[in-house]
Amino acid sequence: MTQADIAPLSRSIVDEIERVIVGKTETVQKAVLSLLCNGHLLIEDIPGVGKTTLAKALARTIGGEFRRIQFTPDLLPADITGASIFNQQTNSFEFRPGPIFGNVVLVDEINRATPKTQSSLLEAMEERQVSSDGVTRALPRPFFVIATQNNVEMTGTYPLPEAQLDRFFARISLGYPSKEAEFEILRQQQVSLPLDTVREVCHTEQLVEAQGLVRDVFVHDTVRQYMVDIVRATRDHSLLTMGASPRGSLYLMHAAQAHAAMSGQAFVRPDDVKAVAPMILGHRVIARGEVKARGTTNEQIVEQLMTSVPAPVPVG
Repeated sequence: MTQADIAPLSRSIVDEIERVIVGKTETVQKAVLSLLCNGHLLIEDIPGVGKTTLAKALARTIGGEFRRIQFTPDLLPADITGASIFNQQTNSFEFRPGPIFGNVVLVDEINRATPKTQSSLLEAMEERQVSSDGVTRALPRPFFVIATQNNVEMTGTYPLPEAQLDRFFARISLGYPSKEAEFEILRQQQVSLPLDTVREVCHTEQLVEAQGLVRDVFVHDTVRQYMVDIVRATRDHSLLTMGASPRGSLYLMHAAQAHAAMSGQAFVRPDDVKAVAPMILGHRVIARGEVKARGTTNEQIVEQLMTSVPAPVPVG
């Protein structure tokens, strides 16, 4: 596989997912981009818009093992990572892997579990391994977590702190479908589920190889400086009380590389940076209280501040 193969591969994955996620091309592309960057995705939205369907379809397209974890207040860390069980036949303890051992892991309603349980998940996401009884076990590759949280039902929830939100590569929202898309959903699912027809379009080994090739997409120093200027602008913006961390700069670069590769380019342009900045930096900044009261989103603030950061001349 070469860098030139990433664009057709990503298009195949997106096209296959769109058989079940109707009218959300841009959102599906963002999910696939996060997967290519070997990052983790947070979907913040209302119930019933297709978050679980998106995760299942994505797992099927890459031939990966799909696992789903329903977060509840009584969920324990061992329910996620696994635990050692005593085997009477062998007279010894055996490790039983938890549902975190999958290629695509859907964590439904992450904000319903206690902070201790949330931390165990985030540790596995960051380290890509699980430690139990002094033994460290690597998680499978690829390992992609899609976490969801409802933004309208806050009773009995434990919202993720900003420091933990920073662990997620990107945050997106599906939103309501258009009138035409909702009509098509009803037509498709009248007698069957389109999810059952989703095909595998690549192997997990191909995906892991593509993830490595994304990091090799050329980034000119002037474009890299542009990324730094955008992130630093979040730290001095009048509408924000906290800007993005250096992790935000790093993820912004990786996302721009993936966006370029998915577009069939061999190098990153300023337009690639602009396209991915809101989804990468939006959940890494904190807006002032009066700004939130006006209904302005963090993503809108990021888009606004980018207009004040001079973009370099595209490098060819």
